[in-house]
Amino acid sequence: MLKQNKVEPGDYREAMSLFAGAVHVVTTDGAAGRRGTTVIAACSVSDSPPTVLVCLNRASATNDLFVKNDVFALNTLSSEQIDVSHAFSGLTGLSQDERFASAEWDTIETGAPSLIGALATFDCRIIEAKDVATHRILFGKVTGLRVGESREPLIYHGRTYRALG
Repeated sequence: MLKQNKVEPGDYREAMSLFAGAVHVVTTDGAAGRRGTTVIAACSVSDSPPTVLVCLNRASATNDLFVKNDVFALNTLSSEQIDVSHAFSGLTGLSQDERFASAEWDTIETGAPSLIGALATFDCRIIEAKDVATHRILFGKVTGLRVGESREPLIYHGRTYRALG
């Protein structure tokens, strides 16, 4: 018989803080409006067809803009772009316009803002959105891609930013 332990949310968050992850800014733009936010919870799903996923907290009603616009860009940050991560983190109190003013942007295919100078940008059309507990998982088919210069990635671990090397 398996012994089952109750996992408390605070304990879970503490354990997850030890889960090192690349830092990204996920963005959208379209008829519903422009939005961007810093995320760690993003990864590859498949290379055929190229598909990524990103998890967004459902507590923020403005994250609904991603589904309404049906597009997003996943911008992977370098260690030199910590200020961009801070701007989009939601902890600064910056408006969306102020967040976007913190960096240079263009578009690739979908119209979602693509960060100039990102390590990589995955420009996506949403193929599925699934609500799981507190988050919405967006699955995006990559319709455009830009690979930037090879630099150190920005990593989040132990509730702080870090760089490799």
